Amino acid sequence: MSVPTLDRVERLEQTGVSRRQFLKFCSIMAATLALPATQVPRIAKALATAARPPVIWLEFQDCTGDTESFLHAANPTVSSILLDLVSLNYHETLMAPSGKMAEQSLKDTIAMYPGQYVAVIEGAVPGGANGFYCAVGGRSAKSIVQEVCASALKTIAVGACAWEGGWSAATPNPTGAMGVQGAVPGISNLINMPGCPMNVENLAAVFVQYLTYGTWPSTDSAGLPRFAYGETIHEECPRHDHYEEGRFVLEWGDQGHRNGWCLFKMGCKGPQTRHNCPSVRWNSRTNWPIGAGHGCIGCASSGFWDKMTPFYQPLPGGGDDDDD
Repeated sequence: MSVPTLDRVERLEQTGVSRRQFLKFCSIMAATLALPATQVPRIAKALATAARPPVIWLEFQDCTGDTESFLHAANPTVSSILLDLVSLNYHETLMAPSGKMAEQSLKDTIAMYPGQYVAVIEGAVPGGANGFYCAVGGRSAKSIVQEVCASALKTIAVGACAWEGGWSAATPNPTGAMGVQGAVPGISNLINMPGCPMNVENLAAVFVQYLTYGTWPSTDSAGLPRFAYGETIHEECPRHDHYEEGRFVLEWGDQGHRNGWCLFKMGCKGPQTRHNCPSVRWNSRTNWPIGAGHGCIGCASSGFWDKMTPFYQPLPGGGDDDDD
């Protein structure tokens, strides 16, 4: 496979990302999006030439876990390539300016690129105390997210908190934490990418599809991209056969645990969690929680902080996911 010498590829090479690594990234993106290998040259060509969409990344009630996921990604360094594919105009944690200069960057992007920028939202939006449980630059998080999302080309809610409020919204939810959909009533251009944190390879794939084909990934009724949240972890889990054969870990460190048997009876929430963790995994695709011997806690599921606890007790009724 050959790709013509193009400015962006050359620029990436200057930052330590080789042409070979760039093509590997394109191959991984094709696989993540469930596209055939024949699409890799098209992806490579598009990513080498596509215009960089402006991005506004907002953080509210959060632990910065999604930003950490973004920064620590590999295969090769996803963050290096993604940062070259988009123009990250505003991100409080990453940007050099601070104070009024930082806020000016936000205002300028909204004014200069109406309907052209992508809004990435991390963290829950509090509704209590008129929204002032979280304020930036003297403004409530709720007022900021409403303004930014109003003229965004697309809004992507990353992580469990931006989706539905996450840990901040756990009962009794004293701050009135909510996700983007609750904070911006009637929003129609929203993609939700839950997880605690979200996997940055999935976020990269969303941008890659848009830059390559000019379309956004297909989503389900909850706004979750089907390529990443279409199948349960249970169905794709390498321990699935043990589940079918009734071979379960009954105690941490027992023979079944050492043999890699099913973790359902130790509280694994894989049967009710839709996510591509078994294939995308973490740490340069080297491993993931179940691969390391720990059950899934269902962090990509709706209300997991309340519905999936206690984490070390099995789900009732065998745990089969009957949702559409």
